Amino acid sequence: MDRHIKIIATLGPGTGTYEAVKELVESGAKIFRLNFSHGGREFFEEMVSIIRRLEEETGLTLTVLQDLSGPKIRTCDVGLGAFEVNKGTEVMLGTSDKFEGVKEPFICLDIPDMFEGVKVGDSVALGDGMIRFVVTEVEDEFLIRLTATNSGMCPPRKGITFPGKTTQLAPLTEKDKADLAIGMDLGVDVVAMSFVQKPEDICNLRAEMIQYGRRIPIIAKLERVAALNCLDDIIHEADGIMVARGDLGLELDLAELPVAQKRIIRACNKVGKPVIVATQMLLSMVNSPMATRAETTDVANAILDGADCVMLSEETAIGQYPGDTVKFMRKIAYEIEAFMFDTGVGNISVSGEKEHPSTFLAHAAAMLAGKTNAKAIVCHSTSGSTTRILSSCRPAQSIYALSTDSIVRHFTNLSLGVIPAEPLSVIDDHQERAEVFVRQSPDFKEGDIVIVTAGQPERGKSVTQTNVVKLYEKLSKEVS
Repeated sequence: MDRHIKIIATLGPGTGTYEAVKELVESGAKIFRLNFSHGGREFFEEMVSIIRRLEEETGLTLTVLQDLSGPKIRTCDVGLGAFEVNKGTEVMLGTSDKFEGVKEPFICLDIPDMFEGVKVGDSVALGDGMIRFVVTEVEDEFLIRLTATNSGMCPPRKGITFPGKTTQLAPLTEKDKADLAIGMDLGVDVVAMSFVQKPEDICNLRAEMIQYGRRIPIIAKLERVAALNCLDDIIHEADGIMVARGDLGLELDLAELPVAQKRIIRACNKVGKPVIVATQMLLSMVNSPMATRAETTDVANAILDGADCVMLSEETAIGQYPGDTVKFMRKIAYEIEAFMFDTGVGNISVSGEKEHPSTFLAHAAAMLAGKTNAKAIVCHSTSGSTTRILSSCRPAQSIYALSTDSIVRHFTNLSLGVIPAEPLSVIDDHQERAEVFVRQSPDFKEGDIVIVTAGQPERGKSVTQTNVVKLYEKLSKEVS
């Protein structure tokens, strides 16, 4: 049985060569994140070139995920440098023109929109939440008094957040638009949008994308409480979801984060959309060849919760052990998936549009594969929707997803248990394409039972929903 979970590796200075990326592929990564918060076009162009080369050499589908920066809110430098605060220390937060005459320690934030709606009792987090404050007085429109709730250092140019507050800043910045143009030119396969707060944010990115003549899948990164308040609407509009636990963990009380993760994953599983769990999964392996017990359990629980993908960030971008980290994550997956399939723990009850015949047939195919102990499921899906429904059923078998559309193949790579493949386009009959694939593929041996699903378009139509489920046995001396 092939391993099902998909591992996303972020590329960076630690993995910026052909040899390093090849090691990640051999270790088990099939999706590669380009973080546009760091690096320039030259680096990204080289990485895409390496990934495409490795696709040709290995025959694997390797997906390039462009991660847009979004409106990362940072403090500015007024010349004070870093200063220390203790619990109870009062600090002023204001625009740079308010600095003169302030006697207290001063944090500069030259984004006037961020002060709108701030009130006494609100929380403020600095430097990825390492220092927390509470608003004790609003002195004027762009100057507020904070009281530290813990101790630490406050350096300039650090990220600052207002947990629970809906920001007025649009998720798609001018930098993002420029970066999107680069991504479209380089031919990325999927785009992740940061700081999504409402479904309209996804629509805005899609409209921006269309002007480049491409329409590729969009992953909504959930990092704001506002997004959780319209979760179902965002999931409906986006093609997939990322549980971005770094910034989301600043917005929520940390004790609430595990429940939020489970809620998001469950909602995605319910409608058959891929979901990624990200941030600090094996963070200690940036500098250590060994993960902690808590990290190991965290990865296992994300898989058990129903994640399609688990993502590595610093671990592979700047870490000292990128290949070993991917191998260890794969080993964790091997153990927890064996447990899940042996015990039935983690099986998902999908309650989507089951009344639709194609959805019913996908569920029937997954059940048939389990009852017959089939080698695999082979699904010919023009749009990839049946593939995602099959994946959401969480069969123990791998799902070979056949599509002539490169965009579809690279996106189905994000769904758990799916192995994308290109069928012979010279054959019109979709069911026959699937059977020829089984006959020709070295992955299947004589006597193997395979469940085939396909949809044959009616005369005059180019696409159709899945309307065939077949139990197919690979026989000897078959002519391909």
